Amino acid sequence: MTPKLLRTGTPLTITVDGVPVEGVEGQTIAGVLLSHGRQTWRTAPSGARRGVFCGIGVCFDCLLTVNESPDVRACVRRARDGDQVTTQSRRAES
Repeated sequence: MTPKLLRTGTPLTITVDGVPVEGVEGQTIAGVLLSHGRQTWRTAPSGARRGVFCGIGVCFDCLLTVNESPDVRACVRRARDGDQVTTQSRRAES
């Protein structure tokens, strides 16, 4: 079940790993993902799952690829209608 958005505003849709996700204008990409119950979207070299940690663009836990640009901080990048988002993995290959 998808949670209902509590904010009002101009709706937008981003695509995350091929799946459409709805948000509203003004939300960060992290905000859009969190509002849909997604708490992690990156895998660290250790295999640990990562998402928002600091929430202000200081750390690098919330990195993802947006419109083919890697290493975008999801906590500070505002979502734009039509953004193509892919999760990243830095997991070491064995």
